[in-house]
Amino acid sequence: MTQSWRVLIAADKFKGSLTAAEVAEHVTAGIRQVRPEVTVTALPVADGGDGTVDAAVAGGFTPVEVEATGPLGTPVAARFALRGDTAVVEMAQASGLVLLPPRTFAPMTATTFGTGELIAAALDAGARRIILGVGGSATTDGGAGMLMALGAKLLDDDGDPVPLGGGPLREVASVDLSGLDPRLKDTEFVLASDVDNPLCGPMGAAGVYGPQKGADPLEVEVLDGALSHFAEVLERVEGSRVAELAEAPGAGAAGGVGFGALIGLGATFRPGIEVLLDVLGFAEALADADVVITGEGSLDEQTLRGKAPAGVAAAARAADRRVLAVCGRLAIDAEALAGAGIEAAYPLTALEPNPRRSMDNAGPLLQRVAAQLATDHLAP
Repeated sequence: MTQSWRVLIAADKFKGSLTAAEVAEHVTAGIRQVRPEVTVTALPVADGGDGTVDAAVAGGFTPVEVEATGPLGTPVAARFALRGDTAVVEMAQASGLVLLPPRTFAPMTATTFGTGELIAAALDAGARRIILGVGGSATTDGGAGMLMALGAKLLDDDGDPVPLGGGPLREVASVDLSGLDPRLKDTEFVLASDVDNPLCGPMGAAGVYGPQKGADPLEVEVLDGALSHFAEVLERVEGSRVAELAEAPGAGAAGGVGFGALIGLGATFRPGIEVLLDVLGFAEALADADVVITGEGSLDEQTLRGKAPAGVAAAARAADRRVLAVCGRLAIDAEALAGAGIEAAYPLTALEPNPRRSMDNAGPLLQRVAAQLATDHLAP
């Protein structure tokens, strides 16, 4: 009896090369080149970082364009995604590293103020459930800028507003959350992140991720101390729950914006890929599939710690579906892949070992590896 395969493509972006939707397009084209009879469904995914809004829009959400304050304090064009009363807000749209000029970092002064503006815009649009996707941030300000945009007051010893950024948190003498937008209390917030770090300490926001945002060792120390000071000042007002939330999983996500969301928005932390799979209707799409193809730009040890392909594979394998992967580069062995529930992976570097050329020609190369995948695993 001839097998008529039903394939679900649920891959993340190839960072710097292809959006998740473009990945799905090229994989679809490669499969149909050699197996035109295969039924292919695309469900682009993300794990909360940059590309999350794109995935939501590809999944049926409506994009809403706004102007927001960028990480350097200048206006940027940003957007969130809306469907009914659910909004997907991606902090990287307003506070991301991708918004900085090439080879420019601002670890001490980059702000999440624009993320707060995106949340306010989502509330204005009628959202009463907001998925806050965090990741890819340029900031280490503990979410202070986000809270200030939503009405919080952070004052220094002279009663003046503290400047934006992580470094100035050292100057905070008082914090007043009473002016936060009252609509926040009637809105469900889900903090969607692929990391579960605490706010401070060696495994905290500054210690682990500060160097990725341009912080040198001294700046990492200063930022960690500033975040700790911010939490201590907040504890005088909000009580012991502040210390508990500073240690909670996800508090250190995206430069501590997770902490700001937990303390100021009443957010619930969930792994980003789990949230997005729920929102995008992955379970329903999976029910009509025999094989799932997932992937991202680099399949590596980070992938196994909760990024999109690992989440997709876990959900698919739980439903007893075969899982295959495509990627730009493959940096884990077959045993690790199998442990993650992935049967086989097809990297672009198998065709073009030069990383730069591989990224520059990612689309055509991906179509070719998808054709090989179909030849190997989707025989009639």
